[in-house]
Amino acid sequence: MLKVAEKTSGDKTATIGDRVSIYQPDQDGLTFPEVPVFEDPAAERQHLKERLVAACRAFALQNFDYGFAGHISVRDPEHPHLYWTNPMAVHFRQVKVSNLVLADHEGTVIEGRHALNRAGFVLHAAIHEAQPDIVAVCHAHTLYGTAFAALGKPLAPISQDACAFFDDHKVVADQAGAVTVKDGSGNGIAEAFSDVRAVIHQNHGLLTASRHSVDDAAFWFIALERCCQQQLAVEATSQTAEQVAPERARHSREHVGNDFIGWLHFQTIWSDLKVSQPDMFE
Repeated sequence: MLKVAEKTSGDKTATIGDRVSIYQPDQDGLTFPEVPVFEDPAAERQHLKERLVAACRAFALQNFDYGFAGHISVRDPEHPHLYWTNPMAVHFRQVKVSNLVLADHEGTVIEGRHALNRAGFVLHAAIHEAQPDIVAVCHAHTLYGTAFAALGKPLAPISQDACAFFDDHKVVADQAGAVTVKDGSGNGIAEAFSDVRAVIHQNHGLLTASRHSVDDAAFWFIALERCCQQQLAVEATSQTAEQVAPERARHSREHVGNDFIGWLHFQTIWSDLKVSQPDMFE
């Protein structure tokens, strides 16, 4: 059975009275997405698996595919030492509930017929194990994120979109450019996620994580890629961009860049996918 959530997790979520976001309507009786809370672990697991598949399909729509590279994971609600992820060498567009893989932090497949992506296991297992409050992680080899990561610098607050990541992302140069397939090679990235939602791994690409939901992690990955594209476009003009002042950037992050807003943004993607791609539930 579903119940309406009373709050969201994460200390970076702004609260307004009894609401977690200014976007929630004051007027009663209006249709508005609500974060579900589950009493039954099996029902919650099914929900998380469906949203994981939707995140993969959303990445396909964004053209985030690059061969077998790219992986999204979500922690199992009943067995927190296990996580669900997309299968190895299956296109994001072909990921379904039935072909998801359940694995442990040692890389053993507990459920599913497909192998794990080795690089995905090294990164995601390290993050899930080191940060037990993180529920979902996203990574893909995207065009603009990979290009921006080569610069080895953080995003500048040059837009309201970019302000969502103000003081909430890090640049990691540890093992920059090396393929993360060796045990322990994801530890530096895992440590970086101790207090942020996003990591720019130098000469590699982007990663996002959420302490709220896979919906939240997936949307902010899409947003981070877009912000990288925006900054690269501005820098290509050889003009100096005006930056949002720190106090205003922080205000924007708290109100339009928190985990609830990430979840809320993803609901538009979810509502479209469940109608346009019903095969994802197979």
